[in-house]
Amino acid sequence: HVQLVESGGGVVQAGGSLRLSCAASGRTLNRYAMAWFRQAPVKEREFVAAISGSGEDSDYAEPVKGRFTISRDNAKNTVSLQMNSLKPEDTAIYYCAAKWIFIDRAERALYTNWGQGTQVTVSS
Repeated sequence: HVQLVESGGGVVQAGGSLRLSCAASGRTLNRYAMAWFRQAPVKEREFVAAISGSGEDSDYAEPVKGRFTISRDNAKNTVSLQMNSLKPEDTAIYYCAAKWIFIDRAERALYTNWGQGTQVTVSS
């Protein structure tokens, strides 16, 4: 089991940037595929981005392609999400998640480890 703690959320104007971080403890992160999900009020939690254990492969949800970048530093046991050109519709609680393998990476139910979330609010 790995413990995940997100940070970096906040309030930003549309067009601005934020960088979220996820710190892991309990296990070495390089064994895990990592992902970011988000949940807006009265909506389902949805996939945002994922990265393989080695960091060589990544995947993004269509609404964030070209604006968000996921990265990891296995030496520091951290995963980050750089969010640029933010839009009001990006407002949500963002969650870091981990699972063993990279396949089916957008499937929320397959993730076994979750952080507590960090709020991102984009004002228009």
